[in-house]
Amino acid sequence: MSVAHGEQVRVLEEEHGQVGERSLNWWGMVFFIASEALIFANLIAAYLYLEIRNNNDIWQLPHSNLFLPLLNTAILLGSSVSVHFAGTGIRKGNVRQLIIGLSVTIFLGACFLVGLAYEWTSLIADEHFSISSSIFGSAFFTLTGFHGLHVTIGAIFLAVCLVRATKGHFSKQQHFAVQAAEMYWHFVDVVWLFVVTLVYFVPLFR
Repeated sequence: MSVAHGEQVRVLEEEHGQVGERSLNWWGMVFFIASEALIFANLIAAYLYLEIRNNNDIWQLPHSNLFLPLLNTAILLGSSVSVHFAGTGIRKGNVRQLIIGLSVTIFLGACFLVGLAYEWTSLIADEHFSISSSIFGSAFFTLTGFHGLHVTIGAIFLAVCLVRATKGHFSKQQHFAVQAAEMYWHFVDVVWLFVVTLVYFVPLFR
């Protein structure tokens, strides 16, 4: 009896990739996001270390205009709402809601990248502030650029899910790719809150 039961559990795990209530794919995504979080933690730690070691240098942006970073923050927070809307839709079997939510999220992600590119262009052209202008410049462009790269990857991930959704690849029972994309996008949004606070707002209190 126990052998038969054990074999049944093994078959179910193979079919659904589940141990307990969470699938193996879900845990794999969690570990992947955790590894990405460690990379960002190291970058932030390096940023803080360089700031402490170079406290005689001007460790803030050459302008004090916070409109664009605040706008970008609002855009990313809005995209978290839309991606959750998409995930909620497919969990209910509503493919139309999934498509709408993914489309809005991709659009907002693109707006964020445009805003970041505009800020970079303004800093380089108008303020002569670049990755090679100072240690702070190197730290700033590396940290924000690495995050921008992750937003780009996340947007591509969502775009692939959107194409698959239009082809009917997802259902209420089968939609792990959407779940993984949603998890990743929320992670990217949370990381931005740390980045924008550290880079833009903390220097105002010095």
